[in-house]
Amino acid sequence: MTKSLSRRRFLAAGGGVFSAYLLVGCSLEPEPRHSGDTSPDSPGGGESPMLARRVEAGELPPLAERLPLNPLVVEPVAEIGRYGGELTSAILGPAEAIQLYRIVGYEALMRWTPEWDVAPGLNVAESVEVSADDREFTFRLREGMKWSDGQPFTADDLVFARNDVLNNQELFPGSASNPVRAEKIDDHTVTFVFEHPEGLFLQHQAKAYGASSGTTLVSLPRHHLEQFHPDYNPDIDELVDAAGSADWVQLFQDRSEIWSNADLPTLNPWIITHPVGEGNQVRLERNPFYFKTDPEGNQLPYIDSVTYDMIQDDEVILLRVVSGDIDFQLRPVNSLENKPVLAADREAGGYRFFDAIPANMNTMALGLNLSHKNDAVREVFRIRDFRIALSHAINREEIITAVYQRQGEPWQCAPRPESDLYDEELAKQYTEYDAELANEMLDQILPDRDGNGYRLLPDGERLRILIEFATGIWPDYPGTLNLVEGYWKAVGIDTRVNGMDRSLFLERCEAGEHDAAVWQGSGGLNDIYLAPRFYVPTAAGNAAYATTWTEWYLSDGESGEEPPEPMRRQFELYDQVKATTDAQKQAAAMTEILDIAREEFWVMGINLQPPEYGVVSEALRNVPDSMPNAWDYPSPAPTNPEQYFFDGD
Repeated sequence: MTKSLSRRRFLAAGGGVFSAYLLVGCSLEPEPRHSGDTSPDSPGGGESPMLARRVEAGELPPLAERLPLNPLVVEPVAEIGRYGGELTSAILGPAEAIQLYRIVGYEALMRWTPEWDVAPGLNVAESVEVSADDREFTFRLREGMKWSDGQPFTADDLVFARNDVLNNQELFPGSASNPVRAEKIDDHTVTFVFEHPEGLFLQHQAKAYGASSGTTLVSLPRHHLEQFHPDYNPDIDELVDAAGSADWVQLFQDRSEIWSNADLPTLNPWIITHPVGEGNQVRLERNPFYFKTDPEGNQLPYIDSVTYDMIQDDEVILLRVVSGDIDFQLRPVNSLENKPVLAADREAGGYRFFDAIPANMNTMALGLNLSHKNDAVREVFRIRDFRIALSHAINREEIITAVYQRQGEPWQCAPRPESDLYDEELAKQYTEYDAELANEMLDQILPDRDGNGYRLLPDGERLRILIEFATGIWPDYPGTLNLVEGYWKAVGIDTRVNGMDRSLFLERCEAGEHDAAVWQGSGGLNDIYLAPRFYVPTAAGNAAYATTWTEWYLSDGESGEEPPEPMRRQFELYDQVKATTDAQKQAAAMTEILDIAREEFWVMGINLQPPEYGVVSEALRNVPDSMPNAWDYPSPAPTNPEQYFFDGD
């Protein structure tokens, strides 16, 4: 009925999907946390000794009954791995639980290849067929595939997830810009039917985060969650009362949260045993029903368990890495300023570096709140020359020297030089430090000053700008923003900086309570199509420079504020991107979006994101020497951590 990835428009950039998956063999280290049952000489069709013992005890069915008829075979880069061991990492507390997707939670219908091809590869889906009008997407699932509790994973799960959960107006209020329904063809085939063409649907199925992501779609097991849904349980009120929930919506949300529920079945390689919220660790153990094997038929994952320490202080995480207590870590320790410290202690700590190739186009995207609630402030912020003046007031070369160890170059919010959409003018305009020019421009806009030399708004009030940022994510932000504060004060703008927990930061931004906000500048490479937020604000959250305009777009004009014509045109163009799977048409529309971004200068940047790195234990094998590093490429997940293993030699 379907052909495996047969559509020429979708597959032109992504041939050889399975051969592209990078897996590397592993071995076990003799230290306690790296030790475990190893079977380097086991014949094909093997399984972890810890699971074999459960089979012998009658607690699990044999391996052949736990795998689908057609498991996804992952080709190791170096060697077949060994079973056993515990992988350790760290996150900055419960607010950063979303980082768990990056190692232990990246399963979806589709999956980015390790090289991050434009077209994602197959994963949970065995094949996919796309209709000629880009409205219907038919997925063939793997027959015999099971949830972690041994129950079948079928088309019924996807129909439930799409129609009964994601389309439910109480769970997800608001109308979708392009409504979609799932239709069951048979137990292992499902078709998603959109009202209009949906050109980015397959790419979204390779995403790791959010309601529209592929991970969400395959994380809602019907057999477990239907008891918390009123369409399936007429006695739902009894469960609501017993749980002390406000209503069924709160109950369902609580019971379906993947990282807080140890009893929620999953398709992931490891099952959560100690959830977020229970102590200062998150612990996971191997999934006996995981659907992937290596080429010899050995069931993955190789590693028995994964433990995340939840540590609120990034300096403490750094000390843990230096001491050799962490097996794999990217942020928050992989800053330029930390690299000399980490390099000096590599041998003693037993770790090595790997290259993390940034997709981000900027170390910092700085946006004024163009939807500010104060009328006078909003009017000034929306003056393009005001934004240009503030950009000229920033000494980027000094920031690059002082904060980034001379790594990078002055850069606005613009695609990276490696991108097919690179625009030199967009990248370099207004990056020259010229305080005199900045003052001249500001004198034309806010000529009056108070006794302290700070500029006054037309209503006589001092203009104050509080730049807000999320703490504990990017160690370079306090130093960069302290310098920006001084530069802007030098041209008469009363500026302060305030850091806060990520959840509070996003809450304030989405509510429009901020003056200015910063975030790392995504959209430098292939992620531009899914996340063009710093060129056109198509999503709420960290692109906080135009919250009411974003709301207008997302609500189809029913709420928020209608934006000016240039941004309306950008929204129209992005709708064109979403309406086709034709890569050339998508690129043409995105180019025009960038042309408008260059002309309007909505957001300013600081520095082209320098090369990045991560830290990995010397005992951990099959970790590529380099990998992309991006939000939409949830590194290291597309490099298949299920095939990492510990070397016992």
